[in-house]
Amino acid sequence: MSKRAKFIKKGIEAADGLSLGISMVVAVLIGVGLGYLLKKYTGISWLFWLGVFIGVAAAILNVYKAYKAQVASYEEFKDGVRYAPKDSKEDDEDFDEGKFDR
Repeated sequence: MSKRAKFIKKGIEAADGLSLGISMVVAVLIGVGLGYLLKKYTGISWLFWLGVFIGVAAAILNVYKAYKAQVASYEEFKDGVRYAPKDSKEDDEDFDEGKFDR
């Protein structure tokens, strides 16, 4: 892989991680803005807090979706030999049979 390709790949990975934080802030700001506009045009003060709640709920939903996507991306490693859990019984049997010095 060339230097340029590695640089671009690292930039994309960094932007992906940064996008979660940005999406959380934007979701809360949109909720606050929506609540402010509803309060301003209707005169009902609790609609502002409803907008804040909607924004925070949207931010939490964004985090949950990112978590589920991350878990799904790690599922591909589950069946890999390198990451498979070792059976401790097999290791103990090797010691019992005298194959290894203690």
